Amino acid sequence: VQLAESGGGLVQAGGSLRLSCSASGLTFSAYVMGWFRQAPGKEREFVAAITRSEEIIDYADSVKGRFTISRDNAKNLVSLQMNSVKPEDTALYYCAALAAGRWSRRRWDQIYDYWGQGTQVTVSS
Repeated sequence: VQLAESGGGLVQAGGSLRLSCSASGLTFSAYVMGWFRQAPGKEREFVAAITRSEEIIDYADSVKGRFTISRDNAKNLVSLQMNSVKPEDTALYYCAALAAGRWSRRRWDQIYDYWGQGTQVTVSS
């Protein structure tokens, strides 16, 4: 199984960035997909998650209204559109896959089955 994030970079505060995560080696449509982030010196935190058929989406309060998670099961792709970014959004962003049936614990990173290597997002003020 491989999850590969892309799209990170340097962006000014107030700008936008779109992260993508390409999955292979798993039945993508069978997994909940999530995005997490980890800033230097901080613990990894939940950002967003989406159910297999996009019927339910969850966001951390810190990104609600600014970030949008989406998925394309035909392309094995999950994306995170980041708008109105803030310096506090600076972090290494990870996508992760969670087997079905554990949606209630989607915010807990330890239960996710597969992880990507991360893509760095840096927001300048």
